[in-house]
Amino acid sequence: MKLSGKTAGEIFEQVRALIQSGELKSGDVLPPVREMATSLAVNRNTVAAAYKRLTDAGFAQSRGRNGTVIRGFAAPVVAMEGSPPNLALRDLAGGNPCVDFLPQVMPVRITPGLYGERAVSEQMEAIGRGWMDVDVTGSYEINLTSGAVDATERLLNGYLIAGDRVAVEDPCFLSSISTLMHNRLQAAGVPMDEEGMLEAPLADLLASGVQALIVTPRAHNPTGFGLSAQRAQRIRDLLKHYPQVLVIVDDHFSLLSTQDYHHIIPETTRHWALIRSTSKFLGPDMRLAFVASDRETSLRLQQRLNAGTNWVSHIIQHVAGAALTAADFDAHIAAVRETYRVRRQTLTDLLRHHDVQLADRHDGLNVWLPLNVDSTDLVMQLALQGWLVRGGEVFGLSQPAHGLRITVSDLDAAEAGSFVQSLSALLSALSQPTAAFFK
Repeated sequence: MKLSGKTAGEIFEQVRALIQSGELKSGDVLPPVREMATSLAVNRNTVAAAYKRLTDAGFAQSRGRNGTVIRGFAAPVVAMEGSPPNLALRDLAGGNPCVDFLPQVMPVRITPGLYGERAVSEQMEAIGRGWMDVDVTGSYEINLTSGAVDATERLLNGYLIAGDRVAVEDPCFLSSISTLMHNRLQAAGVPMDEEGMLEAPLADLLASGVQALIVTPRAHNPTGFGLSAQRAQRIRDLLKHYPQVLVIVDDHFSLLSTQDYHHIIPETTRHWALIRSTSKFLGPDMRLAFVASDRETSLRLQQRLNAGTNWVSHIIQHVAGAALTAADFDAHIAAVRETYRVRRQTLTDLLRHHDVQLADRHDGLNVWLPLNVDSTDLVMQLALQGWLVRGGEVFGLSQPAHGLRITVSDLDAAEAGSFVQSLSALLSALSQPTAAFFK
């Protein structure tokens, strides 16, 4: 590798050109700072600044004493929800809501929205405030995005720069992992138990200077855990000491949750957002999320929206608004919430009957089955018997996430019984007893 740069900017550009030309490949190690500085006859600080810029921009990764290594492009396939259609296997891996509970959207006649119109319709503004007022005190603004993941990405990009660290649950939602990775942000995992994030590791990360925190208050994916009132209060008290940290609360399951919502955002937090999506009860294709936030965060979010699609389609807003204000909407949501609760409970009761140890708190579309070993063999054996489940390892950040995530949204009692029989037999045959995921 031949370089001739004399400034940090020149060294950065020359290394980037070598990466783009293919001369430097993923896994290649750059020369040590001292060696590079000597060969270029420049100060070591100049080389260190160039390497830091390469790291911040996502071209390289610092591995401490193992040097600075060129990064490759990470394929996003593993970090996607859903399963291919028309599978021969019974799909308990996709993480989707039950299609039978989603509204049948019919063509509607409305006047198309034009440039210059308000981004959030009056109807959706009223719906959003009715949804948020019960949990958010003080003044706030409402925006709409194309789903919770879209909101999270735009919020992060409104405040953070490449290389910044973001505290997230560990194990972590796949889309959050993907969002952070592809925006060149660093995921800082916070271990959790049935009551949510553990405050001691979170306190350490906040003290170390993380720039943002993403919290799932209930129906955490993949575990189904949610914040208890006591844990939420302790996190809220902790965040009072870090008003500069951007706090994003992704309450994606909201109306369908069987757990109470506990607010963790203290009044001292300067920049915050509470996101509530409609995808779990209107469907992933009805991609829409309400975002309540402070005024500055709202303005930054609007700027990010203006740089993209400008607004969420008024046609989608109209259709979603009609569904959300239908006379039978509340009764429908209550029935779906209870059905999902029964399906989770049925599976967990059957598993416990076969001496499989599970956590007591489950919410959402999935049940988390902790294992004390890698799940790969068990996932493969279940597939051979016709069951597709998601191995837990893809959700792990700083610690192993050995387990199975089992989607129960359309798993009836009879199928649950058959699945548990297969799983129990395999666990015995493979001599892989389950154990508590969190010590």
